Amino acid sequence: MLRESFFRIVGIVFLAVVIYSCQNKNNTEKQPEETVVPDTIVPLEPVLRYGIPVDSFELVEGIVKNNQYLSQILNESGVGMVTIDKLARKSKPVFDVRKIRSGQKYTVFQTADSLQEARYFVYESSPTEYYVYELFDTLRIYRGEKEVEARHRSAQGVIETSLWNCMEDNDLDPMLALDLSDIFAWTIDFFAIQKGDRFRVIFDELFVDSTYIGIGEIYAVQFDHYGDENFAFRFFQDERYDFFDETGVSLRKAFLKAPLQFSRISSRFSNSRLHPVLRIRRPHHGVDYAAPTGTPVVSIGDGTVIARAYQRNGGGNYVKIKHNSVYTTTYMHLSGFGKGITTGTRVKQGQVIGYVGATGLATGPHLDFRVAKNGSYVDPLRVEAPPVEPVKEENLPQYNILKDSLINELQNIRWAGEQLLVEK
Repeated sequence: MLRESFFRIVGIVFLAVVIYSCQNKNNTEKQPEETVVPDTIVPLEPVLRYGIPVDSFELVEGIVKNNQYLSQILNESGVGMVTIDKLARKSKPVFDVRKIRSGQKYTVFQTADSLQEARYFVYESSPTEYYVYELFDTLRIYRGEKEVEARHRSAQGVIETSLWNCMEDNDLDPMLALDLSDIFAWTIDFFAIQKGDRFRVIFDELFVDSTYIGIGEIYAVQFDHYGDENFAFRFFQDERYDFFDETGVSLRKAFLKAPLQFSRISSRFSNSRLHPVLRIRRPHHGVDYAAPTGTPVVSIGDGTVIARAYQRNGGGNYVKIKHNSVYTTTYMHLSGFGKGITTGTRVKQGQVIGYVGATGLATGPHLDFRVAKNGSYVDPLRVEAPPVEPVKEENLPQYNILKDSLINELQNIRWAGEQLLVEK
């Protein structure tokens, strides 16, 4: 009896095990085991400044003070004079430490321990250029450049007082005024800008470390002057970029409109002018540009210097340039001459040939600028110079596609008055 009970219990347990095994097998078939994937460790990218990992350093940033030298900066950071002397001598082929200027940024990389040893010194010579001094081992010095970001921008302005003020009124870099005057130097007299003149422009603004550093490329401009529309489109031809108008004619001409930037005409071409010093009437066959002493004076065109001297009868220091068989220009009352300007020197359009002064018979600093055509003086403000080579015929299809695209983009820039009208 007891034996039968024992075998009955064993049978029940065996049956239960079989049933459980079958159920477990079915569940296993329905739900396959998940593959266990070990966690992947993704290494963090190091934080770099000037190409140097900053994680293990403490950075000491500063501005070069007046009359402060590299030796003073490094000595304050614990660098010995022997090392500094070696650096100065080794640095010359890369960067002369005597050129370190006040107001420029620098950074010292110190070890993040109790010793705080200076391991790197970085000097920023410009917003984009820097020099790294490795203060260990072989004392290596090398040049680096920051990445420059170009941001596309379009803008417009309507002139009320001056082109410069118009830039500031429209939250634009005033240096854009100089760029526009360079582009249209051969076609627009920027000394005659008037109220109501206006411009639209497509260009790049440059940033380094999210800090604005200046104007980049200019792609297209519309400048309305005295009611006339003047266009400029940037196009690559003959291994260089130039600006051309809507018909493909180059904006570069044989002569610039003026030999200096943003000055004031104090006296015009005349056959009978009261001389401000001699107090007598006599011809004044030139244009006087009043400007501060030292203002750069440039040649209005390519040519050869045929005179660089002092004129005792009134002109003071002067330079005379022969441009071709027809035109000669003269620049008088200079305070000094441009580098390398001597008789016989070949000069390029826009090259500095001297600086505004008041030498000779002059009541104040100004440039007396004269143009001779076939040996006779003519009014510089009325000289018409022929353009240089236009867009070549084989390049016209490509140019017209670019031009039409840029004109559409310019026309999408609404003038200030049109914007106000739309908002109402």
